[in-house]
Amino acid sequence: MRSYINILVLLFSLISFAYALPIDFPRSLDDMTHGLSKKSETAKYVVAHFMVGNSYPYTVDDWVSDIQLAYESGIDGFALNVGTDDWQPQQVANAFAAAEQSGTGFKLFMSFDMTVMPCSTADDAATLRNYITTYATHPNQLLYNGRVFASTFAGESCTFGQGSAAAGWQSQFIQQLSGTNAVYFVPSFFVDPSTFTTYNGVIDGMFNWNSGWPTEVTTSFASSVLNSVGGLLANPTTVVSALSSLVGTTTPDQQYIDGLSAMSGDPKTYMAAVSPWFFTHYSPQTYNKNWIYLSDDHLYAKRWENLVQIRDQVGIVECLTWNDYGESHYLGPIKGDQPNSQAWVDGFEHTGWLNLTAYYATAFKTGSYPAVSTDQVIMWSRPHPALATAPDPVGQPQNFQITVDKVWAVVLATSPATVTLSTSPSSSQTFSVAAGVSKLSVPISAGGYMEATLVRNGQTVVNLKPDNFTFNPTPSSYNFNAFVVSS
Repeated sequence: MRSYINILVLLFSLISFAYALPIDFPRSLDDMTHGLSKKSETAKYVVAHFMVGNSYPYTVDDWVSDIQLAYESGIDGFALNVGTDDWQPQQVANAFAAAEQSGTGFKLFMSFDMTVMPCSTADDAATLRNYITTYATHPNQLLYNGRVFASTFAGESCTFGQGSAAAGWQSQFIQQLSGTNAVYFVPSFFVDPSTFTTYNGVIDGMFNWNSGWPTEVTTSFASSVLNSVGGLLANPTTVVSALSSLVGTTTPDQQYIDGLSAMSGDPKTYMAAVSPWFFTHYSPQTYNKNWIYLSDDHLYAKRWENLVQIRDQVGIVECLTWNDYGESHYLGPIKGDQPNSQAWVDGFEHTGWLNLTAYYATAFKTGSYPAVSTDQVIMWSRPHPALATAPDPVGQPQNFQITVDKVWAVVLATSPATVTLSTSPSSSQTFSVAAGVSKLSVPISAGGYMEATLVRNGQTVVNLKPDNFTFNPTPSSYNFNAFVVSS
């Protein structure tokens, strides 16, 4: 078994090698090697998913601080994920007050968490409608095509006392809201895109939550790829190509776009997801969630670049997430009330990824990559080797075999330079980078550190080396979260 795991680790090391060379991304979409359809004139939005359930101690000032940071990072609004806690309506009110107080024009909209909100009777829909009518005319409510934008997490099984989910949402939610309360409904229903026509007259679009990660890439999936091509050693290039092509792919997007195109009525809006990471580590006695999704190979940057390429077919990009600490894909600061995730979150700031968000959000919304005005390096790694063992009763997360021991870096350079990535005094690699974006990586071994140095014309412009990071070979518990730093 150990040798098989080592083969999988080697496999994914080869995949990541394909992205070790710097990539100068085009300044304009017109520079792409393959054509795009005519640019849409509809405004583009970038929003971030905000877990209101993690905001219990927030003050209005906390909301203002988050909104200002998100706005400065190219994010236009928050999708407010609300559940059933009796204190959440007040936090939603605080969020709207803060958005107005910020003076930024920052937008908010409801994202009903239908995995916890009741939806079996007609009366259950009243709570949802009340959120809509309360904020429909608020200056910071997101309006889309003149209607109140609203979304969900799940909800495909909600009937609200009717004969089907489609009938329930239509009669108890959509048709009950009119005039200034009329809803532009773009839910995240976990259904086959070929069945979207079932929701004619109900939805105005669909949010593809799982498009943020290559969720199909599991240990068993990697094993099947190995077997189907006769093994890694026999066909390494084929294996590498088959798996690396799935990181950031737009295949799931196209399936949703095709499903929406088959619907009747006005053109539908596709909302895509982008996410930097995924790791969750809850025991069976708590939430019973313990797995990773493949987040190597510069997932966040690569996913963004692919979405920019198909931007004419995407109305909104939703960043997953601002503050979902339990699944390790938070972009915002660590604050508020964590869902018992402190063991793998505390000390693992992710705000460095917001520098990338600002860059790519501009490209998505405008159609042109912005010129880089300040040299930056964003760098991250996991805190221990994938094959390390720990006295952790929760156990190793599912799919731990598919991630590789690497330091990942994205460089935003104002002009050509050289960048050296080091993980020990005797282990480093130097890259020549062009102006713009370069995606780099180097292996890291037990006891290693992270250091990046950008040099131009013999002068050190950036030196980035966190003093509180060591690649620990003997962790006390399993932690596959990312340690992110930026210059």
